[in-house]
This record gives sequence, C-alpha cells and structure tokens, in this order.
Amino acid sequence: MTDLPDYISPILGYRIWQWDVAGLCSLNGEFWQPGKPLEARCKVCDFALWRGHHRAVHGLHRAPHIKCTCGIYASKSLEHLRECGYERYGIYGQVSLWGTAVEHQYGWRAQYAYPRRVFLLPEILPLTLVEIQARLLALISYRCDIFIIHDGTSLLLWKEDSGFDAVGLDYLTDRVGKWYAQHNQRSAIQQGDRVAILGRGTAVVEEIDNAWIRAVLGNRSLVRIARRRVFWNQQNVRWETDTHVGYEANG
Repeated sequence: MTDLPDYISPILGYRIWQWDVAGLCSLNGEFWQPGKPLEARCKVCDFALWRGHHRAVHGLHRAPHIKCTCGIYASKSLEHLRECGYERYGIYGQVSLWGTAVEHQYGWRAQYAYPRRVFLLPEILPLTLVEIQARLLALISYRCDIFIIHDGTSLLLWKEDSGFDAVGLDYLTDRVGKWYAQHNQRSAIQQGDRVAILGRGTAVVEEIDNAWIRAVLGNRSLVRIARRRVFWNQQNVRWETDTHVGYEANG
C-alpha cells in the first residue's frame, strides 16, 4: 500500500444517488445498505481474483489506491455536481467519507462512505401519496436529514433526531392535494370536452348521463358513446375512445 492518509473524522463531500422503494443506489447500480457504511472495493482486483490471476494493475490492493481509479467518489462542492450535469440523474446530497482517502482537484475517492443529508428536487418526487410514503420510508431508514428544494430554498422534511418537520410535510401535503384535484378533474368528463374517436375524428360532448355520452363530430354528425369506454390519455393529454360509436339522426 502507498502512504495515503487515513481519516478518522469524516470528510464531507457531495454525490448523486438513484432512489426508489428499495433505497439508494449509486449511478452504477451499487446498493447503499441502510445503517451500514459502504466499503469501497477495487473491481479490477476482484476481476483478477475471479479469473484466478494473483497479479492485477499495481498489484492486489485495498481501495482506494493512489494509482488506480477505485474508491467511493464524492465531489467537494454541489456546484461541481451541477456544472457536470449530474443533478438530473437522481437525488443529491452530502456524504460522510472516512478511512483511507485520495484527494483530487474537485473531489475525493474514499474507503468508507455513508449518506449524511439528502436533497429532493420537486420534479423527482412521486405524485401520489402511496408512492411518496413508500419511497420516503426507504429514505428514512438511512437516518439522515432529508430536505426538499423549493424555489431555491431547502425545506426540512425529516430530521434524524426529531422525525418529520411541519414545513416539509405542509409542502408535500399541498403538492399531493393539488395533484389529486387536477387528477379528479380529468377523471370526470364534462359537457363541452372533446373526445378523440379513433378513425372518426374529434367530437364535442353535448350531453352526458350515467351510461352514455352524446357528442357532435366536426361534420355535425351526432354520435353516442358508451361512457365506460372513454378514457383519459395522459400522453396525448385528451379524452379518447377506441370503441365503435353509434350514429344518431340529426335533429
């Protein structure tokens, strides 16, 4: 081994994770286990041992090695992550690094790491309450502080020693409530809405009852559509039906 510094007190760095109901993963797919530090391994050495070779680049070594690329990476600043465009890949946060560490111009390669704080951008938050609860439970299991970025400020959502914070919860509650209001508005077709009828064109809804919708096509033909066969297409942002429609006599 080379004479690299061995840090007892943690170094603070910044990095990006992928986030789902299982928890946090590095961008390369490596899982970060809650409550347990991630320990770096040299994949070159692991591959050499798997192939039965006892000689690898720079010899078999523990990560990080000064002449290798192994180790757990972290940036020295959030600005550097943003400049490199990593912010769009997932959630970002502050990480504690310790053990053997190699310092570079913009960051570190460390032997051990564990999440310290995470920051959630609104665009990566799930929309439904069920999805948010499942994802947050996984994140809370790391016992690190959780913030939501809103209008350039950090709203505290979860504090390691005190649990949920009212400011972050109020933001989530308001956000979910607005989504459900918009969703419910779309879930009920109304008079005057347009319906795309595949192979026929677009019709404007004139009358609605519990079972049927009466609408007018662009050529002024009246059609009757089974209400249960009309659905909202999120991708096309419109009402659609793929069913056969019945024509009615004008007047």
